[in-house]
Amino acid sequence: MDDYTGIITYSYQTKNYGRIRVTLRQALESRGITRNRLRTLTGVKYDVIDRYYRSDSVHMVDLDFFAKICYVLNCDLSELLQYEKE
Repeated sequence: MDDYTGIITYSYQTKNYGRIRVTLRQALESRGITRNRLRTLTGVKYDVIDRYYRSDSVHMVDLDFFAKICYVLNCDLSELLQYEKE
């Protein structure tokens, strides 16, 4: 067989497979960059940055947004998004 783990059982119930946590706040704080400064550097609206900064109601991510952040902060995506197991 293969070494992959499915997330749906035969009874059609989903497992708790973990979640992705946005860690933009930690990345900015470690560099001493404010949300306003990030807005100036990226051209992204403050409310968008603030939503990711607070990690409120983030169900889908904008990869273009994270590409801009990675470019400006000179970091990898793994510094901004982290997978947490169940």
